[in-house]
Amino acid sequence: MQDPADRLLTIPNALSVLRLLGVPLFLYLLLGPHADGWALVVLIAAGLSDWLDGKVARWLNQMSKLGALLDPAADRLYILATLVAFVVRDIVPLWVAVVLVSREIVVGACLPVLRARGYGPFEVSYLGKGATFNLLYAFPMLLLAQGTSTAAQIARPVAYAFMVWGGALYLWSGALYVYQFFLALRRPPGVAPV
Repeated sequence: MQDPADRLLTIPNALSVLRLLGVPLFLYLLLGPHADGWALVVLIAAGLSDWLDGKVARWLNQMSKLGALLDPAADRLYILATLVAFVVRDIVPLWVAVVLVSREIVVGACLPVLRARGYGPFEVSYLGKGATFNLLYAFPMLLLAQGTSTAAQIARPVAYAFMVWGGALYLWSGALYVYQFFLALRRPPGVAPV
């Protein structure tokens, strides 16, 4: 009998795959025809599906190893794609993108070392999820904040607040992952954390 954690075909996994497929569409809409309204719809749908796949996984008991990899991968891909597109469109400064992407590179560089020592990937923390949540709310608001409409003027301070808070939490969660990495390095290979 198959371990439930090894399931591939689950509703949460399907939602994560759909979210991943939305990334090129989002980039095309934002960078090609500058269809910001439709890009905003795709970004909001991605954020909602991120929330929904976790809820459905717990509700239907459909947690899986693939889902544990797909969900954060989709989050990170949206963050990276959005940052790149926003830098190209001058929505966020280059240094913001460099700082946030550097966090991903540093945390990502820890994973092969952990794997070689017999550990799996970092467990997703509530702090990391909160950081991603804030950034995934900041991005649509930043897109909405473009222009001179009343909606844009209202969205702008909210968008920057989510961006600053989400960015700070994102860096802090990255620092905690690196701390966990160094704790794991202090243990002999194969020894489980306490």
